[in-house]
Amino acid sequence: MNGPARPAGAPASAPALTIDALGRKCPIPIIMLAERIREVPVGQLVAVLADDPAAKTDVPAWCAIKTHEFVTAIDLPSGWAFLVKRCY
Repeated sequence: MNGPARPAGAPASAPALTIDALGRKCPIPIIMLAERIREVPVGQLVAVLADDPAAKTDVPAWCAIKTHEFVTAIDLPSGWAFLVKRCY
């Protein structure tokens, strides 16, 4: 085997940081992202794992406000992985 297959819609590069916000309610996933995005170099990906349905709109909205790039949302067995590219 060549390892696990990438989920459909997943980018080729792996996230430099994964933030586990599973089980956390709004606005905690966004607060966690805001506190930690500076840990990765500009141009790298951060994955935010969340299962609160509000995160589906909150993460892209936060990216637009803060001018980071919302890359995609990947369905997980429980929740989603939101990929954000640090732009500055």
